[in-house]
Amino acid sequence: MLLVLLAIILAMGGAMLLNKAYTPEYGLDLAGGTTVTLQPITPNGSAPSQESLDLAVNIIRERVNGSGISDAEVAKSGDNIVISVPGAGQEEVVKLVGTTAELRFRQVLAIGAGSPPPPGQLSTQAPTPTPSPTASGRKGSKEPKPAESATPKPGATAAPDTGASPAGRALSSALTNPSPGTSTAPSTEPSGGRSAAPDKSAAPDASAAPDAGTVPTAPPAAPEDPMAGVDPNGIDPAALKQFETLDCSKDTGRGAQDAPEKQYVGCSQDGSTKFVLDKAAVTGTSIDSASSGVDQTTGEWLVQLAFKGQGPDQWSKVTTTAFNSQTPRNQVAMVLDGVVISAPVIQEPITGGRAQISGSFTQVTADELANQLKYGALPLKFEKQSIEEVSSTLGADQLRGGLIAGAIGLLLVVIYSMLYYRGLGIVSVLSLVVATIVTYQSVVLLGAFAGFRLSLPHIIGLIVSIGITADSFIVYFERIRDEMKEGRRSLRTAIEVAWVRARRTILIADAVMFIAAVVLYFLAVGGVAGFAFAMGLTTLIDIAVVFMFTKPFVAMLAKLKFFAKGHKLSGLDAERMSEAPVASKTVPQEA
Repeated sequence: MLLVLLAIILAMGGAMLLNKAYTPEYGLDLAGGTTVTLQPITPNGSAPSQESLDLAVNIIRERVNGSGISDAEVAKSGDNIVISVPGAGQEEVVKLVGTTAELRFRQVLAIGAGSPPPPGQLSTQAPTPTPSPTASGRKGSKEPKPAESATPKPGATAAPDTGASPAGRALSSALTNPSPGTSTAPSTEPSGGRSAAPDKSAAPDASAAPDAGTVPTAPPAAPEDPMAGVDPNGIDPAALKQFETLDCSKDTGRGAQDAPEKQYVGCSQDGSTKFVLDKAAVTGTSIDSASSGVDQTTGEWLVQLAFKGQGPDQWSKVTTTAFNSQTPRNQVAMVLDGVVISAPVIQEPITGGRAQISGSFTQVTADELANQLKYGALPLKFEKQSIEEVSSTLGADQLRGGLIAGAIGLLLVVIYSMLYYRGLGIVSVLSLVVATIVTYQSVVLLGAFAGFRLSLPHIIGLIVSIGITADSFIVYFERIRDEMKEGRRSLRTAIEVAWVRARRTILIADAVMFIAAVVLYFLAVGGVAGFAFAMGLTTLIDIAVVFMFTKPFVAMLAKLKFFAKGHKLSGLDAERMSEAPVASKTVPQEA
């Protein structure tokens, strides 16, 4: 067990080195952060209902502190909502809490260049749409790597740029506009079903439509005509007029409220492409779950969606309609917060109610999009009243005070153990050292992988755990002494018998502590939840240390003559083990 514990410690240390995570992440009270005040806006200008405000608070709290351990705070202040997020910049926090984050799936009706070419630099033909992402019904379909973003160059066919797409978002090649045949685009892949037309040049499980979903070039037309190649059939005249005059280079329309029951004209995230989109076929309320993960075939990050209610049927219907349509109406656009984030080509009607969004994601951006979709749209529209960068409210002084308090508590436990248990006190000291190392590594890794941020309530919970850990040692040591006091057991026998009895007591005590921590964590918010999390974490570490270090180490020490012979400084000498005067009762010694 000692070797197993050593392997765990080395593995955690290796993970820290690989991720270059050497210190914990600090919470709002120790590291400062950003505070955003949101003011609700209602259609008639009246005060919002408390029910809608409470729902908005819960949704925002889930966005900024879904795990409950990031030390982010969300609270109502009158009719306003105040959000405080540790360690984050203004742009990141505003983006996280202010977006509507309702996804709508709309069939593409028309595509055009996002902005007119500059005077004197006119191309000889209309913009050339390029290979679009694909949607197939085969789970685990192997797709090419996502395209890199590019801007169409005046007077020539656009070529891919070396820059990554904005914010690592999933952008379709129809949006980023690279040259046909030189790059491919992200895909939206529903799970389940079969591929309509597998590509024989790809891997056995890969699926693709003929020509890899390439969109044919629009017919030559006057470059100054923004309606070149646009089929007006089925498009609302008002939408056509808006499409003709829209310049995405000036405003991409992010944050626009796209009514689901109407056709919508919108831009890609980088403004290089504009779209006319049909009425929303599937809305964000039909999304059952959203999570990020890694494609086992390509190793790329993706977001997985599952639909609920009428969502699967609606998704099947829109993919069937798109599959039976001509380019570019064989694409289905995903509109998030008024902006088209992807527009995959539909290879076949898709059933099953599941989909995957893949593209130029990183772990951070995939998690961000999944959280936004998972926690739904805000019930109210909000205006940012104020945005402030806040410094640490307690800072280094309070952190230093907490560390000093912990060091004093640890020192007192060490002194008590050495004076009362003498040689056995070495076991308790080393056990505390091991518990400290494992706790520190856990806090650092949780900060790197789960967003855990250390605040004063967490530090209090860690300090309290010193007593919990020491209590486990005392229970075991006293059971060993009880067995030795009977005078009929050798040290080795007493250690094993005492362990059988002591471990039950230790497990019961730690179980009670852990249950209390779990209940407190789920029923409380903010600092109290942080305290409960730290207490629960250290309770689990205490069990691991006692079982994997303390007991095996005591059994190893029992083989030494210093302890086996009952040396006066061992803590197991005859004088301490006797209930009567030493002369009337002796302790059997080992040979």
